[in-house]
Amino acid sequence: MRILLDTANLDDIRYFNTYYPIEGVTTNPTILAKEGGDPLATLKAIREIIGEDKELHVQVTEHDFDSIIDEARAIVDYLGINTFVKIPVTDIGLRVTKYLSDRGIGVTVTAVLTAAQAMLASNAGASYVAPYISRSENLCADGVGTVADIADIFEVSGTDTQILAASFKTAKEVLDVAVEGCHAATIGSGIMKMLLSHTTTDTSIAGFEKDWKEAFGDTTLLKLITKK
Repeated sequence: MRILLDTANLDDIRYFNTYYPIEGVTTNPTILAKEGGDPLATLKAIREIIGEDKELHVQVTEHDFDSIIDEARAIVDYLGINTFVKIPVTDIGLRVTKYLSDRGIGVTVTAVLTAAQAMLASNAGASYVAPYISRSENLCADGVGTVADIADIFEVSGTDTQILAASFKTAKEVLDVAVEGCHAATIGSGIMKMLLSHTTTDTSIAGFEKDWKEAFGDTTLLKLITKK
């Protein structure tokens, strides 16, 4: 399962882009509002940090069909290749998705809560559908189960649309959707660190270093090889 970072915090993006195998960044109006400042400058900085080979997902803020189309084109023109326009899953959203996808613009249909919504978005030509996991759970629905249903529907239909799961509250939710065949997940900074961190790993590393130092002192394999 491919991993994207769900934030507009530039320091976090620099860190994770350097150390973690992320394949892009996702944003939405709430995420951009949280960071403040000039949202266009933030988006441009994100693109500069991750480069043109990684994906950047940006949500529209206009509301009527013609304005959304104009905004989507402007977003892609401004941020370049591998920019995906996020469109909420509404009736207008489906129409916009069909129009943009027919013209080669990548669309991520967002705020998906049901497999039926994902199916409609796929039929409209979406590149990605973004089901919300924890938000579904908070509504007493099965977010992970919804991903499993979407994966089954997409496999049967043979669609090229991929699942980009979002809205995680635990690291286990990320692993659960991976098991169910999710193509990609966008994850916040805190959950991303949880996926890597484990106290036993830290203890093991400390043990390796202690045993080596007791046997060989402060030298390293590199130093030993260099002396040969």
